[in-house]
Amino acid sequence: MANSRIRSALRRFRRSSAAASGPEARYMPFGYKLMLSYMLLTLVHVILFGYLANWIFVDSVRKQTSENVRAALRQMKDNIEYRMKDTVRLSDMIYYDETVASRLRRLNEGYYGYESVTQYLEPKFDSVIKATNHRIWLVVYLRNETLPEIYSFYNDSDPLAYAGKSYNMLYLKRIADKSWYQDFPPERYGVTMQWQQIDRDAEFGNISLLRRLVDPASFNRQLDFGFMRLTVKLTEMFETVSPDFGEGTSVRIEDGKGQILFERGAWTNDRIAQAGESHYLTITEPFQDLDWKLVASIPKEWVEKDAKKVKVLTAVIGSASFLLFLCVNGFLSRYFSKRVSRIVRVLDSFRHGSFHKRIRFKGRDEFSTISQSINAMAEHIDGLIQQVYVASIKKKEAELESLQAQINPHFLYNTLSSISLLAKFGQVEQLHRMVSNLALFYRLSLNEGRTIIPVANELEQAKAYLDIQKVKYTDRLDVLFEIDPDLLRYEMVKLILQPFLENVLKHAWTGDRVHIRVAGRRIGDDIEFRIIDDGVGMTPDTLRRISQLDDGEEAGYGIRNVHQRIELHYGKPYGVSIYSKLGIGTSVTIRLPCVPRTAPYVSSRAELDAGRRPEEA
Repeated sequence: MANSRIRSALRRFRRSSAAASGPEARYMPFGYKLMLSYMLLTLVHVILFGYLANWIFVDSVRKQTSENVRAALRQMKDNIEYRMKDTVRLSDMIYYDETVASRLRRLNEGYYGYESVTQYLEPKFDSVIKATNHRIWLVVYLRNETLPEIYSFYNDSDPLAYAGKSYNMLYLKRIADKSWYQDFPPERYGVTMQWQQIDRDAEFGNISLLRRLVDPASFNRQLDFGFMRLTVKLTEMFETVSPDFGEGTSVRIEDGKGQILFERGAWTNDRIAQAGESHYLTITEPFQDLDWKLVASIPKEWVEKDAKKVKVLTAVIGSASFLLFLCVNGFLSRYFSKRVSRIVRVLDSFRHGSFHKRIRFKGRDEFSTISQSINAMAEHIDGLIQQVYVASIKKKEAELESLQAQINPHFLYNTLSSISLLAKFGQVEQLHRMVSNLALFYRLSLNEGRTIIPVANELEQAKAYLDIQKVKYTDRLDVLFEIDPDLLRYEMVKLILQPFLENVLKHAWTGDRVHIRVAGRRIGDDIEFRIIDDGVGMTPDTLRRISQLDDGEEAGYGIRNVHQRIELHYGKPYGVSIYSKLGIGTSVTIRLPCVPRTAPYVSSRAELDAGRRPEEA
């Protein structure tokens, strides 16, 4: 049988050699591949250089622009904060004046109130609004209604535009229902103040500083006796805000809610939103003690205008470099391709079975060394291929036959002993059944020397083995087969299931009973058999040694036998895996490929029971 396999393998080798000598497949010459690889490397070099040069330049311009703009914004912010602090300074003149506090909170009608207003309050308010060069409107709201109100008529116009510098003194009840007054935060002496656009400030382009008036001499400084409002022009407060960063730039001041308080520039915020913020470089500078921020939007097109020059220069340099490399590549690829082509022609003749051609190169370089090696190799390659190929096939056949010959003979001895006992005690029916099963088992095992048998015969062999063992163990052994009928269309290596069934009966007993389940199903293009028992199981150390195919583990002998035969026949992806837990049982999984059946069936159990001879099958 081994000789016939070797002869068939050699015939397949000759047929493949003859097929290789047919029309040559189309391929791309080495010179073209070398040329294309050089061109590709050149293009990658040029593109990468251009991209990096452009990216570095644009990134440098952006960073430089950002630093310049940020420095300018910081200067603008400092000027704005200075003017805001100047307004706060004006409010401090009233906020910290104890005399103003005592005059405004004292409830005295008549001459005292008149004196307070004319002799002290009006001069004080007048000195406050004259202490700055900017237009300012001061309003003081009082809880004390014994003092008279002082106000002017502005004809429904901007108080700052109408009067320039003026002050009013009104009762607090005029603003008691205003949301900006009701939502004013709790008082922290000397700290609590807010800049807001209230009433018609937004309409007139104004902004107001709001502060409570509390008694600095009082123990509880949370008690207020009035409210103060200082209104200034946004254009004067933010006079230094100027978008001098280039064409199309915009600078704006936003509050904590994202609302724009002031904006200057060629592009308003609405037009920036329409064009898309991704087209602008946005730089932000926050205020120190407020939730405001100074925002500058600069068109990226203006920032990166010089990058176009870099792109053009990069394209020119890249094109020149590409043409130069192309000429050099053409020469080199032609030089090497000629030599490689000669080597390919000789090797191609070897592929077609002709080992008579030789190759020579002048000089003492790598190509001459290659030619000498090829010439030396051609002297021995034909005979070497035959020897190695035949030897490898013989070795594989010998390994398969050696592994198959290692089936444990103790089973035969034990069965014959059981038959002798049955004959001695006159149990003819059981004796007949055991002899029939033994005959079927060994007929399926021998299988006329064939290694491959149908799946159906392998299952019959396993059932015959278990039927023999049932005579010995009677009702102590319980077996269940769950086999997918679709598996009967395939074939497999023989004697795969029996060694695991033998291991169960030898090592798995716990108590006086054992249950075995043999399951088979198809998973994709593979067949999976599982042999499951409820026996004593294995310790993790024993399972590890068996799974690693440790030669020192007695129970692993049959497992190694099966696993090696499966690997030798089908390859590494297939074989045996084991899962076991002490006190619960063991599950053995055997995975084989789905190979359509070509092997003939061996006579079935029914034919043997009918008394047919093997040669009649």
